[in-house]
Parts: sequence; C-alpha cells; structure tokens
Amino acid sequence: MGLKFRQQFPLPPYVLDFYCAERCLVVELDGGQHIERTQYDQERTDFLEERGLTVLRFWNDDVILKTDAVLECIRQVIENRPSPRPSPRKRGEGDSLGALIEE
Repeated sequence: MGLKFRQQFPLPPYVLDFYCAERCLVVELDGGQHIERTQYDQERTDFLEERGLTVLRFWNDDVILKTDAVLECIRQVIENRPSPRPSPRKRGEGDSLGALIEE
C-alpha cells in the first residue's frame, strides 16, 4: 500500500502509538494496564475522532499472537476508507479554475 506510519507521534496532549497522516489513521496498541483505563482510553479516542481521525485499538497479545489478523484488519480499514486527501486533478480535469491551479 505504500503508506507511511509514524511511531510515537505527538498530538498534544497525547502521543499516538502509530499514525498514518495520509489516511488520518491512528493505531493504538494496548497492554494489560488498559483494562483499568477504559474511560481514559474512550476520552482519548473521542478526542482523536473529533479531529477526523480513525482510531484502531489492538491488544498487545493480539499483535504478537495474531499478527496476520491485525495487519489484515488495518488493511481492510485502509482499503474501505477513501483517502481524505485525494490526488490533485490533472490539467484539464474538472472545472476551468481547477485547470489553472498548478502545484
């Protein structure tokens, strides 16, 4: 898929485990301490989703023991969610103003 994920990406007041800016996707890996922090995790997820991000959470054990399934889940989310930043139009596509804008 050729997507870039950044590890330990700061988005104050949080630090995201993995972040793909191209798809506005956050992947969080949760250890056992998260069992007792469900309210905090939900507030964090709400904060991120309010900013247009999609949040996926996986247990550390699943990442280790079911790696293929975790990767398949991430792949499906990426493929089923269109890019929030579509490619710019080529010259001549769309309306006349769009054809005048060049990067």
